[in-house]
Amino acid sequence: MAGNGDIQWCFSQVKGTLEDDVTEADIISCVEFNHDGDLLATGDKGGRVVIFQRDPISKNSIPRRGEYNVYSTFQSHEPEFDYLKSLEIEEKINKIRWLKRKNPAHFLLSTNDKTIKLWKVSERDKRVEGYNTKEENGTIRDPACITSLRVPTIKPMELMVEASPRRIFANAHTYHINSISVNSDQETYLSADDLRINLWHLEITDQSFNIVDIKPTNMEELTEVITAAEFHPAECNVLVYSSSKGTIRLCDMRSAALCDQHSKLFEEPEDPTNRSFFSEIISSISDVKLSNSGRYMISRDYLSVKVWDLQMETKPVECYPVHEYLRSKLCSLYENDCIFDKFECCWSGNDSAIMTGSYNNFFRVFDRTTKRDLTLEAARDIAKPKTLLKPRKVCTGGKRKKDEISVDCLDFNKKILHTTWHPSENVVAVAATNNLFLFQDKL
Repeated sequence: MAGNGDIQWCFSQVKGTLEDDVTEADIISCVEFNHDGDLLATGDKGGRVVIFQRDPISKNSIPRRGEYNVYSTFQSHEPEFDYLKSLEIEEKINKIRWLKRKNPAHFLLSTNDKTIKLWKVSERDKRVEGYNTKEENGTIRDPACITSLRVPTIKPMELMVEASPRRIFANAHTYHINSISVNSDQETYLSADDLRINLWHLEITDQSFNIVDIKPTNMEELTEVITAAEFHPAECNVLVYSSSKGTIRLCDMRSAALCDQHSKLFEEPEDPTNRSFFSEIISSISDVKLSNSGRYMISRDYLSVKVWDLQMETKPVECYPVHEYLRSKLCSLYENDCIFDKFECCWSGNDSAIMTGSYNNFFRVFDRTTKRDLTLEAARDIAKPKTLLKPRKVCTGGKRKKDEISVDCLDFNKKILHTTWHPSENVVAVAATNNLFLFQDKL
């Protein structure tokens, strides 16, 4: 995989309806490639999961193309009502995480605010005919009428993809679940809400272990909440979680059953010259992701992405401003609630580049080797395969050049919160409202 500054990105595909008929339920709320990149799952606010499969021709063509077709669609979560608290629980899918594949079927975890489900997605292209105890339509036969025994035969049938819930993990969170992460042992996983992180075994649904609890005895003393949590990609005893105070804590489950005492605390001292009324809000970390190698991690706050070396807690080793031009607009972003938007970030497969979203359907790609960065736009007007993406520029004042867009013309209703990068190729998926855009490098 090449370094990213030299990559020219081009449009591959867009999925989803045109913007005129967007319903709230169609808005994509998470997007995730599986471990080999052949499947891509999206969850939406209507509780549905749509799985796309890599088109075999596009995968084997020279040059390769990143094209995906709908493979399976199923309703993962339904709206519920918590009678004890008189609260409606939305069906919106907050996160999807794939398990590594062990047999022909695929498994994934999906969660809304309260309930995590383990789904099995499998293919059926054969059916059994010639039962002894029941008719072909399923009705049971009277044993007295069975005079001869038939040998059932297996007949080919049209391919069916079935999604079935295998486990339901419920009733373990008082607050809304913001993260799930499968451990490298592929047997356990964590789920995190605002104040607690629980550890589950994939086979056991009725109990989980509370491994982090930051709830104060007196809730009036609450100063921070957990915003994201993730297991280390290789060391099954290590996890990290970020907070609304701009800190990341690394915990080692070998040192204690309850990881309230962290092993490491990653925090950047605040620059007093940038201090403002909004400092605390914009320093809240909305996402944290460990690199595929396990050596680094990235954290996304409102204005930037930071790269941390797990061996160095004092300050990040790299810092990339995402949309610094919004610093002067924080007041209006506070009034329209955009300042509370939770942007995610992701690594490229070889950890050489980082991607995250912004407003106006812009997304940013940072190359760690060349230190170059790109602003690209997910827009339907380029929707012709192989169209090169033109880098976009935002100007803050003075004269606007031909290809630039003024910061005052940005559309804050169009935001890219969810992005994911193919594990081994330069193919990226970007969720823009109800559309899923796929882009790839121009080989």
